[in-house]
Amino acid sequence: MSRKGSASLNWKHPDELVKMHRVKQKEKQLATRIIQRNTASSKNEVAFDRESLLEAKIAQKRKNPFSIKTVEIKRCRADNITLIEDSSIGFVEMTTGQIEEFVRETPTRPAPAKLVLEPFDHKTFAVMLQRNSTEDDDETALIEQKFSTHLPMDWSIKTRIRLFCHSELPTTTLKTSQFASGLTSFVRCIDSQNEQCGLDISPATRFSQATYYWQHPHIPWMTLFPRNCKTNNGLGLGQLERNALAEEWDYSFRGIFQLLRARQCPYFFLCANTFTVLFRAAGTGGCVETHAMMVPSTRGIRCALRQEGIEYIMPLKKDGALNRSDDGNFTEESNSTDPVLDAPNVNEVSDGTKLIFDDDEEDTDNFLENLEVNDKILRRMQTAHTRRLHAQEMSDDFSDNSLLLIEGVECQGFFSFLLNAKSTISSVGKLAGIPPTLLAPVAFPKATMQHLATRSSKVRMDGVDYNSIEVKGIVLPSFLPYACNLLGETKDTFSATLAANNNTLAFSKATQSLLQQAGRFRDEQGQPKATVEDAAGQVFGQENLSDCGLLPYVVESMCRTGKNAAALLERVCYDKEYGYAWS
Repeated sequence: MSRKGSASLNWKHPDELVKMHRVKQKEKQLATRIIQRNTASSKNEVAFDRESLLEAKIAQKRKNPFSIKTVEIKRCRADNITLIEDSSIGFVEMTTGQIEEFVRETPTRPAPAKLVLEPFDHKTFAVMLQRNSTEDDDETALIEQKFSTHLPMDWSIKTRIRLFCHSELPTTTLKTSQFASGLTSFVRCIDSQNEQCGLDISPATRFSQATYYWQHPHIPWMTLFPRNCKTNNGLGLGQLERNALAEEWDYSFRGIFQLLRARQCPYFFLCANTFTVLFRAAGTGGCVETHAMMVPSTRGIRCALRQEGIEYIMPLKKDGALNRSDDGNFTEESNSTDPVLDAPNVNEVSDGTKLIFDDDEEDTDNFLENLEVNDKILRRMQTAHTRRLHAQEMSDDFSDNSLLLIEGVECQGFFSFLLNAKSTISSVGKLAGIPPTLLAPVAFPKATMQHLATRSSKVRMDGVDYNSIEVKGIVLPSFLPYACNLLGETKDTFSATLAANNNTLAFSKATQSLLQQAGRFRDEQGQPKATVEDAAGQVFGQENLSDCGLLPYVVESMCRTGKNAAALLERVCYDKEYGYAWS
């Protein structure tokens, strides 16, 4: 019994042995650290280990990370000897003094540049804008063009906007009164800046008012803008569901178009699977009549419009081709040196645009028949000629240059065309049977009120703290003028970065092109002839849209004409002393 008792006392459990082993290891590591510290203090020398030297050498020349190491290095060297790898002679031995010289003389890569948001400086921003220019005259013109007391109107749909400011921005965490006042102001189209409205007029409430918009149709589990979203799954709709959606959309489209014609709605978007249409009221974008812009277009759509007798122009087409159809007997022509295309059947209208007519085709056929040309060769020539014409027509299909502008009375015919065209509602794909998406800043029949996702945060860049607000969703063109005017009332400087939907960039390009073309007509003194007319049209357009539901300064921005009235915006900077600068 005594032997068993003594054996039981000397027996150690495995867990206890592991604990004892760990304690011994920690004691050894602690003793090693104390010895190293004492040695370093006595000698007062800087010890460089092998890893630091390798990092310094790797910083000089990056080594292939996928190379295979064939030599194994044994760590059996003296304390004052260190290995350094060299690409040409392998590993060499260096003493402590040589190590210091090596590290001091070895060049290292510069640290990567960091994105720093500095306070707005008009001179620095001007230098940044003129980097891409090569001539001094062009640089001066660019600088003068990019500064203005007002912000240009961007007619594209933004998907994300981020605002930066040194001082505090309006909070996105709303109180009950702020949420209710912002919602009421948006629905009733009340100017919350007016103190007599009886609502909360804080900046947070006014900013919340701008985060709402109207949409039809709305299916919560599907993304209807952009229409090609990858998260959409196929939705099996029966004929009954498709008919119901079509009837609802028909009534909604008719209602919002009537509001547009009555100037109770300034603009709205129609977003189909293959194209996007921007309808604008009379007086906006420098146009005195109700108009619509469609992008992208194809030869098939243009032929269908000509067959319906709808006239249109293509303001972004490189050769400036003008397409107006009364009888559908002509097509487009681009700049070409083909002798077949330079035949006598090419006529030129007053604005320099060439149109190809087929009046002399019968005389040409008779001439070739008199020359006893074979019928097969004749048909082959006609087919080749037709193919060349079609290739020219389709050269800009599915691009921004294919944008169509329909104005005035033709806009009513275009509305009827979209209402009855079978291609408006796709019958195949993930959104088969779902009508196009209608987006507007004001209420219209059958519309659903939606809101943008906002998030406030603080960003620290280069040791400076910035307040930031990020806005995500379908940001309509009227949001940016409203937000910039709101921040400009209380902030000395702020900036904004914007991300736009690529399918809608052509709307801003076309508006800018049309405004520039309107300012090219000058009188004998060199002044634009349309200056007085444009100013009067802007005043009348703004006054006629006074009841459209948007604030006066937003309507003024949409109706503005002349220099810097419209532009594509990616970054905006504001300074209270100098105004707006953008790129």
